[in-house]
Amino acid sequence: MTDQVLAIDLGKTGCRGSLRLDGQQTRSADAPGAPGLANAGGVAAAERAIRDVVAQITTPTTTFTLSIGAAGAAAAPDAAAQLARRLTDLPGAHGIAVTSDAVTAHAGALGGAPGVVLAAGTGAVATAVDAAGRFTRTDGWGSLLGDEGGGAWIGVEGLRAALRCHDGRAAHTALAAEASAHYGVALDDLPKHLGQHENPALLAARFAPIVAAAAATDDTAAAIMTAAGHALARTVLATIDRSGIPSPAPFAITGGLTNLGAPLLDPLRRAIAQRTDPRAPLGEPIDGAALLALDAGTVLEEMVVRIL
Repeated sequence: MTDQVLAIDLGKTGCRGSLRLDGQQTRSADAPGAPGLANAGGVAAAERAIRDVVAQITTPTTTFTLSIGAAGAAAAPDAAAQLARRLTDLPGAHGIAVTSDAVTAHAGALGGAPGVVLAAGTGAVATAVDAAGRFTRTDGWGSLLGDEGGGAWIGVEGLRAALRCHDGRAAHTALAAEASAHYGVALDDLPKHLGQHENPALLAARFAPIVAAAAATDDTAAAIMTAAGHALARTVLATIDRSGIPSPAPFAITGGLTNLGAPLLDPLRRAIAQRTDPRAPLGEPIDGAALLALDAGTVLEEMVVRIL
């Protein structure tokens, strides 16, 4: 019998699981995400999310290779190894692979081939792999220090603009009323509302689609979206430069932020047009996790922690 694969895409927003046999999905499940392996308590939160998804998908007789792409694994490889060890007691798991969700995004988008991939969701990270297998990562430093142009970044910038308007420190923006309506609290209570949430980056990122929608009629929102597109472009261009991949570099973008559409993607694409050869993603990060589960021969292998 062909080995089953249980692929996990663990981001800061959600945790997706896909059980596959011969490459075809047989079951799937979703659970809330985790703040990231580099955060305090990040390994424990990741473990809880993964066990939740695995419990939804498997039965007592299910056997599988577990392959996980987890947010924060690239910044905290020791935490990735710890997570792998903590999951060895999962019933039915006869092999575990843990890597960064940026790595699985690259594998899913380009199928393990060289090139540059921008993964833009709650966070933002670009990765490159050249023909010799050399791996380059840019940003992905988390919402406090990086992830510029990502969903949490856009959401925070929108909320900051709302509070500046509320204080009279800046011109009027529709984002002030939108923020209060979206979170169901007065603007004065926004800091407490976000600060008491176990995953503030996730909560802030939920405001990003509202900022993008407001960009059509609100100058402040439009400026935030343009700035986000330019920030992502800087990440992509820096990745090309650091990797040494000749321009135009094979390039794909993946992640939930692509759903924000033209307000974000137009400035991004204009800024990188001369340096990239755009490709439609072959698949999603969860497809990359499934690929890496059984294939230890890709150029990404050195980024994968395996326990067999």
